[in-house]
Amino acid sequence: MKIIVTGGSGRLGQSVVRGLAASHEVISIDRNPVEGLPATQLQVDLADVDATTAAFRDIGADALVHLAAISVPFSAPEHVILQTNLALAYSAISAATASGARLILAASSPTLIGYGRPGGWEPEYLPIDEAHRLEPWNAYALSKQAIEELIAMFTRSNGDTTTYGAFRPCFVISPDEWDGALTQQGHTVADRLDQPELAAVSLFNYVDARDAADFIAAWLEGAAAVPNGQVFFVGAQDALARTSLAELIPRYLPLLGDAAAHLTGSAPAFSSDLAQSLLGWSATRSWRTELAAAAAATDQTVPAPSITTVGSSR
Repeated sequence: MKIIVTGGSGRLGQSVVRGLAASHEVISIDRNPVEGLPATQLQVDLADVDATTAAFRDIGADALVHLAAISVPFSAPEHVILQTNLALAYSAISAATASGARLILAASSPTLIGYGRPGGWEPEYLPIDEAHRLEPWNAYALSKQAIEELIAMFTRSNGDTTTYGAFRPCFVISPDEWDGALTQQGHTVADRLDQPELAAVSLFNYVDARDAADFIAAWLEGAAAVPNGQVFFVGAQDALARTSLAELIPRYLPLLGDAAAHLTGSAPAFSSDLAQSLLGWSATRSWRTELAAAAAATDQTVPAPSITTVGSSR
């Protein structure tokens, strides 16, 4: 297939482009090209609907993977985040639809669930899945809910000719971040493990960017067999924590009470079971294996984790 990836130079985008390029022709659209990226790299102002429509028409892609966005909450004024993310998504999705793309997948976010709200937040249940209520409390999360609504709108209007979908990647960790590069929050993965309060706000969720890329490949391959417009959680099979969430959540998120009492071992607070059941995808990478591999490559040592199992039968 010929696939457009918007935001192909980003933390997730580079892994997506590299993963797809092994089997497909990839066109990466981003403001900043990346040397060595295995794709045709174009600079298109996605905020310009006419320019985007013309570019997509010229490309004639079979599929769109839309990742371009302001990707960090509160990294810009709230109105800028909301306007930018919604405008980019509408422009790309509408242009891809008009150009005849048959597969369109857009990135959303777990943040629209509402965790981290300053006044307190409680889940309906754990682990959280796609049926959980949505309670966005900031512009970033609201923009992601709006993108899911865009996907639903286009599914209703064009679902007879185009297959649409959205996915909610957990806290994305790129390959270089296992080696010590700073994450999008400005600290390292090791910091996030050593200081549980850093990861507690997002319920210790994460996903390796390469696993998210594998999900995208699985969706592109199997989208015709799943409900049009389906939303998926995409996360690791374990929590980003050295001890169980049954212990950590009461300590760092006391408002949740005993909601995590059954999340023993390495069980995560988010379920990706739907992706497994409909697409046969599940994450294959864990912080345990990736940090150990990074340490071995640099002849360092990583403290042995207190939990040795990866994943759980949820």
